[in-house]
Amino acid sequence: MEELVKAINVAVESFQVNAAAQVAKGNKAAGVRARKAALEVIKLMKDFRKASVEAAK
Repeated sequence: MEELVKAINVAVESFQVNAAAQVAKGNKAAGVRARKAALEVIKLMKDFRKASVEAAK
């Protein structure tokens, strides 16, 4: 579970950096990377939810 939380933190950080570059500088490539990171965050959050529910049992 700790590795999953670390992976979530990395994906969120990647999203924040790339989203900021898109907003501040209009960097289209950073927008693509931000959207990709957002999809990864969604996937990791679903995995976290499953692992959390299993741990609570």
